Amino acid sequence: MMISTKGRYALRVMMDLAQNPPEEYVALGGVAERQGISMKYLEAIVALLNKAGFLESRRGKAGGYRLVLSPAEYTVGEILKAAEGGLAPVNCRECSDGDCPRASQCATLPLWQRLDQLVENFLQSVTLQDMLDGTLPPV
Repeated sequence: MMISTKGRYALRVMMDLAQNPPEEYVALGGVAERQGISMKYLEAIVALLNKAGFLESRRGKAGGYRLVLSPAEYTVGEILKAAEGGLAPVNCRECSDGDCPRASQCATLPLWQRLDQLVENFLQSVTLQDMLDGTLPPV
C-alpha cells in the first residue's frame, strides 16, 4: 500500500488546523506556507476534507477553515480514506460489491484480506489528538 501525497498532505492539513484554538478560523495561505503545499493543490485537498464534513469554513477578513469536531474525534483512517478514496493494499480488495470474482480460486486473497484488516484497525485506532500528543497506540 502506498499513501499518495494527497493523503499525506490531507493529514498534515488536519494536523495544522488541529494545532489552533477550536474557535479560530485558519487562512489557507498560512497553511500552505507552513506545510509547503501549493495553494492550488491545497484547495483541492481542502475540498475533499470539506466534502467529507471534516471542516467548517468562513468567508471574509477573519475567515478560513477550522475543524468541525475535536482532534480526538478524527481518526487517521477516515482522513486518509477521504483523501485517497480507499486504502486497500491491492486493487482486488476495492471491488465495489466487496466480492472478488476470483475469490474462490485465489490462494492469496486471505493474505490481502488480513493485511487490509490490520491496516484498517491500526489507522482507525489513531486520532489526530494522538498525533498531536505524540502517543501512538500499540500495534
